[in-house]
Amino acid sequence: MTPELDLLLQSLEPASEQNLDQRLEFGLLCATRVAHLLEQAEVEACLDALRAIVADPGHRAGLPALITRSEALANRHQGSRSLDGVGHAAVSATYACAKAIAGRARQAAEYAAYAAVYGQGGYGATSDPAAFGPEFEWQAAQLRALLTARQRAPSAS
Repeated sequence: MTPELDLLLQSLEPASEQNLDQRLEFGLLCATRVAHLLEQAEVEACLDALRAIVADPGHRAGLPALITRSEALANRHQGSRSLDGVGHAAVSATYACAKAIAGRARQAAEYAAYAAVYGQGGYGATSDPAAFGPEFEWQAAQLRALLTARQRAPSAS
């Protein structure tokens, strides 16, 4: 993780009701970026449900059940027997979705970065830490924009 992304994520910690909207929205951005790597329609449905919650926080009553469902799906993922690691991208993308839904922004970002790198061939995820740079930079830009927009919004809390 880059120092900038780490610092930005610290602004969402500790997790609280006051920063839940930002944590969910950032997690959704990260998970959506790797959603093309998902293999299960049920996980995609969970991501769609998160999208609806972010669009209308009035739907948040279903969040606890959605967290439980997405975590169970991630924990049940069969993984990959692929030696090149490409198949592991789906596992990481599934965990990115579960962490995003749980409001665990830092973990959603980490899993999404792994998914992105594994999806490019897997080699970089295990042997080249610099392979994560572009993804972490994208994430930092997204989170910076999100936090800036929240500060400028008249109803920001």
